[in-house]
Amino acid sequence: MTRPMTRLRASRILLPAAALSLLLPALLAAQRPANPQGAAPATARAAATDDYTGYWVSEVTEKWRFRMIVPDKGDYIMVPLNPEGRKVANAWDPAKDQASGEACRSYGAAAILQVPGRLHVYWQDDNTLRMDTDSGTQTRLFHFGGSLPTNEAPSWQGYSVAQWGGNDPRDRRDGQGGPVQDPGGRLVVAEAQRKDADYLKVVTTHMRPGYLQKNGAPYSGNAIVEEYFDKF
Repeated sequence: MTRPMTRLRASRILLPAAALSLLLPALLAAQRPANPQGAAPATARAAATDDYTGYWVSEVTEKWRFRMIVPDKGDYIMVPLNPEGRKVANAWDPAKDQASGEACRSYGAAAILQVPGRLHVYWQDDNTLRMDTDSGTQTRLFHFGGSLPTNEAPSWQGYSVAQWGGNDPRDRRDGQGGPVQDPGGRLVVAEAQRKDADYLKVVTTHMRPGYLQKNGAPYSGNAIVEEYFDKF
């Protein structure tokens, strides 16, 4: 079954050479199941806060003209580029990218979840969650408890370190709005309305320089992508 990607939280991207910061969408997760034995799960798969696996399809509800079509050259109003970033964007030449074998610059980890398309998410092994995209035919690997291997070359998807998060509070209403009542019909207020959030945190580094938009708005190889996946 294909599920729409909705209720998207934001991902933060740190772009020291090309841009200041950018908000990107990400998938989303629910409440962590209890561990009746009380012992820490042996693998990331066993400790999963929710089931992210399956097929997902994006719903484009914002920035349509930047995501559904290729913006005009120089149209990077949504990306806070510094002077060097603007210089690179203004020099964008898609034919040159194609000739140099870098046509996938706009499908890197910093941009791929902005690209409309379908995702297939599944466990590659007990500590590696895999995401395949039909747009750009890219593969992202989320490594739980992993660290960047020595001498690994930078790639479009970089190296992603993942962990289950969940120690910051959020409203128990999960966006439903309205007053909260206990089973007896009494109004629940203040901190009693809050619970621990549950989500997947992914930090990606070691990427090849790429584009945040298909018209050459750049990010550098020093970029850091910080994402929070949470569905509700």
